[in-house]
Amino acid sequence: MLENYKYIAIGSDHAGFKLKEYLKKELIMKGHSLKDFGAFNEESIDYPDIAHPLAIAVGKNDFDFGILICGSGNGVSIVANKHKNIRAALCWNEEIAKLARLHNDANILSIPARFISEKTALSIVEMFLITNFEGGRHLLRVQKIS
Repeated sequence: MLENYKYIAIGSDHAGFKLKEYLKKELIMKGHSLKDFGAFNEESIDYPDIAHPLAIAVGKNDFDFGILICGSGNGVSIVANKHKNIRAALCWNEEIAKLARLHNDANILSIPARFISEKTALSIVEMFLITNFEGGRHLLRVQKIS
């Protein structure tokens, strides 16, 4: 079902590089299209240098969703949430990812690479991508964010 495929912006710092590479491979195998904003190796890099351009692109609707990965997930989430039209959610399990989409219409998923396994990260990403915003009473709340 081609309509379920997503165009995803993905990026990480050095701490999230290995997990990003794993997720890229899995997502491409599932038919999603990706643009990698870096990092491109495990050399130290400042997470804002990745998170700012990715968030700007997602905020302009160049992508369906964004995925940002750093050691704790906090840094990239904080940076992304500085941008217009961005609702980045730090998720460490499927339930949080589902609620981030259902109730908050999150459009960027932030993942803590140092605290979850590859398998858990993939299940979080899959839940995030398949869950639609519930709207209703949550719409007014989301509109009040900006």
